[in-house]
Amino acid sequence: MHDLPNRSLAVQRSALQSGALIPLKTELISGADERFQLRRLISATPKHLTKAGPKPNPFRPWDPRLEVACQPEHVVLLNKYPVQAGHLLLITKQWQAQVDWLQAKDWQALSAVWKQQAGFWFFNSSAAAGASQPHRHLQLLPRDVGQPPCPLDAEFEALAQGGSPRWAWQHAVAARQLKPACNAEDLLACYQELAAALGIGTATSDQRPKHPYNLLLCDKWMVMVRRRKESHAGFSVNALGFAGYMLATDASDMSWLANCGGDALLDQVSV
Repeated sequence: MHDLPNRSLAVQRSALQSGALIPLKTELISGADERFQLRRLISATPKHLTKAGPKPNPFRPWDPRLEVACQPEHVVLLNKYPVQAGHLLLITKQWQAQVDWLQAKDWQALSAVWKQQAGFWFFNSSAAAGASQPHRHLQLLPRDVGQPPCPLDAEFEALAQGGSPRWAWQHAVAARQLKPACNAEDLLACYQELAAALGIGTATSDQRPKHPYNLLLCDKWMVMVRRRKESHAGFSVNALGFAGYMLATDASDMSWLANCGGDALLDQVSV
């Protein structure tokens, strides 16, 4: 994975020309709370997200035009429907269920990518947590040095340091401060601690997590949110919603959001 950022840019240019990459078009709109970044989807919703019933697995096989790097058990791909330029996916080569526990080899693969590309990682554990595909995949949004990972960064950092959050969904979130340049073993241990703290279970005693959850990760903190449902008032919410990024579609009740606010939306979909 030598020089992954430049490789990603080169693949992105080629994939755009071939039509393999279809960026989602959005526009920034004003919301009820400046802490959140609210965007409206102005391009068509991808068909695979609206189709009822079983969906084809886009990762078996994956589109070689989107491949950025290859590891022994994982592949780094460009997201076909990126929310920003350079939006990456880390997928397992062989079938691994999204709803199962993240394993040591997943964290080893993530750590190897992270050494090459700084950014903000997130994971949606199941459809109830906003995952669009059942095949194991983690997502990375590249960030420049010094760039905040997400709109709620300062609040998560304070929470990881033992502070009190200002949001209503505090009973559903757990955070840990990360050591500088932590390794895959540290990340796995932190992940397991958060799952236990939220009553999601442990890999040693539970075959699968007991509840759906979202995972958010930057170089300063790891955050886990326990979920109960995927959407409310026409807003679909995945991990990015809890990071402060909200997306409105034609189905979204904008008046509800204006009256109740972003925290109320997150409270509705968390425990």
